[in-house]
Amino acid sequence: MKIAYVLTSLGMGGAERQVVALAEGMAARGHEVRLLVLLPRIEQEWPTHLEVVSLGLRKTPLSALLTLIRGRRFLSDLRPDIVHSHSFHPNIVARLLGLFLRHAVVISTVHNVYEGGWRRMLAYRLTDRLSLRTTAVSQAAADRFVRLKAVSRERCRVVPNAFQPADFLPQPERRTKTRAEMQVSDSTFVWLAVGRVAPAKDYPNLLRAFAVMRASHPDVKLWIAGEHTPAGIAPLRLLASELNLGDSVLWLGLRRDMPALLDAADGFVLASAWEGMPLAIGEAMCMEKPVVATNVGGVRELVGDTGIVVEPRDPNALANAMLATMSESEQEQGSRGRAARQRIEREFNMQTRIEEWEEIYSAIQATGQEP
Repeated sequence: MKIAYVLTSLGMGGAERQVVALAEGMAARGHEVRLLVLLPRIEQEWPTHLEVVSLGLRKTPLSALLTLIRGRRFLSDLRPDIVHSHSFHPNIVARLLGLFLRHAVVISTVHNVYEGGWRRMLAYRLTDRLSLRTTAVSQAAADRFVRLKAVSRERCRVVPNAFQPADFLPQPERRTKTRAEMQVSDSTFVWLAVGRVAPAKDYPNLLRAFAVMRASHPDVKLWIAGEHTPAGIAPLRLLASELNLGDSVLWLGLRRDMPALLDAADGFVLASAWEGMPLAIGEAMCMEKPVVATNVGGVRELVGDTGIVVEPRDPNALANAMLATMSESEQEQGSRGRAARQRIEREFNMQTRIEEWEEIYSAIQATGQEP
């Protein structure tokens, strides 16, 4: 099969990483695969050996028109069997381009419970039939889009995110080395949060929860790894100062050594206000870390009973869950961590998901319908 994946960029986000892993997996199975990105190439991208074509989209009406023209030309030359797009802008662009492709089938994937306001939901609704199928990475995302009538129930299917456990194996030696580099003692409990500084991640909620928890555990540390801008992080630094958190919070910025950071941490925390199915939690589960997270998007679907899930925007509830985790014995934390990794291997394994997508593509190519 010829498959074109359409995405906004190859930036260091979870959805982008998921698409690259899927595309490379399909290429490894012998399919001809291309990555079509809407935005110009950027410096910090997920690496890939696949051919990447940028349409150079910018925020002007003329650029949008030129993007459609370039996209149509590229796909007409490629003649793909499947055009699989991801997130709002690529989904709409791929659906419009599908009008000019005689043989290609368009599949759209939604990666978050929130992909914009009513105008975007209306755009989804008006173009729904231009996509053979819209998939969502979690049941929570699918339910919300159906409820908003952005996607018809009969055309929506859940295909969860997946992970590569082999890339996230606990290594005691790496833990010791990384903690030494980060200058934390063996007795210090370290919480790790991962995600770019954005409203969805609700870092004010996390900082307030951490302040409550730190009142009884003054030596605890919080590492926050994720891309940020000076303007975006300034209010959070101010809040941390107002909460008297001092040097107990460390802003790590964008990092590429996530397995090492997870090894060095003692627990993983997510305080988000909304999500799709956050990859960082799955990676922490692979690394056998105890997880505390807010009940948003597909978090509960992913964590199951291997972590503690609390309501969003409630710093006291989040703090109590973190305290409860810290009070567990090493044996209890280890048992929960091993159960978490087993859950990923059993239910959210990338190789299994690639096979599932291949079955979907093959059935569509053969009959125009899913299996």
